[in-house]
Amino acid sequence: MNRVSVSQKDSCLFAVPDTFFTLLTGAGMSTESNIPDFRSKEGWWRKIDPRTVATTQALEDHYDLFHEFYSRRINGLKKCSPHIGHEILAHWERRGFIQAISTQNVDGFHKTAGNMNVYELHGNIHDIRCKECHSVASEEQLLSKDSCIQCGGHLRPGVVLFGESLPENSWDASLFHIRKSDLVIVIGTSLEVYPASNLPQMTNGKTVYINTEISRNRIQFDLVIKGKAGEVLRKVDELL
Repeated sequence: MNRVSVSQKDSCLFAVPDTFFTLLTGAGMSTESNIPDFRSKEGWWRKIDPRTVATTQALEDHYDLFHEFYSRRINGLKKCSPHIGHEILAHWERRGFIQAISTQNVDGFHKTAGNMNVYELHGNIHDIRCKECHSVASEEQLLSKDSCIQCGGHLRPGVVLFGESLPENSWDASLFHIRKSDLVIVIGTSLEVYPASNLPQMTNGKTVYINTEISRNRIQFDLVIKGKAGEVLRKVDELL
C-alpha cells in the first residue's frame, strides 16, 4: 500500500477562500470501487485489448463479441459502488468547493455519490440506446440481447467507442470550467488519453495531481501527491 503524506501546507492549496475548483478524474478514481482499470500494470489491457472490441467496427461487424464485452462490464459494475473518495467530492460540492467534475470514467459513480455538476467525457455505460435510430432502451434489454423495439437495430451502451468523437457538450463545458478555474485537481488518470489529457494544460490556475503512478511524462503540476484517491481525499478532507 502506498504511504499517503499530505501536509497542512499542501492542503492550503485546496483551502483558499472563494477558490473555483474543477476536477478531472480517470480510472484510478474508480479502482478503489474494485473496478479494473485499463492502463495500470494490473489493468485489463494485459488481459484483453479494448481496441479490438470497444470500437465502432466491432459494433458493426462483430456484435456478439461487442455485446459480451459490455455485458460483462455492466454486470461487473453491479457488484461495485462509490467509495469514500466519491462521497468526499460530493460533500465538497455541497460545501461549494467544487464547481464541476469532468470524468473519463463511464461508471456514473460521481452522480451516484451525489455530485450534480458532472461532465462525462467518455459517456455513461448505463445509458442504453439503439445504434441505428438512437431510441432509448433499458439496461435489461441490452443484457438480454434484445433488439430495438422501434427499428430492430442493435442496442449499445452510451460510451464513446474508439473511432467516435467525445460528446461536444461535455467537452465544451469541461473546457469552460477548467479555463476559468483557480484550481484544477487531476485524480487517477495517466493523462495518456487524448484529448482529455490536454485539459489540465488549459488553465491559468493552480494544478494538483493525485495518482498511484506518477508518469515521468506528466505536465508540470503545482502539487503532486502519490497515493490512492480515497486515501488522499480523506486526508485532505481532515485538514480542511
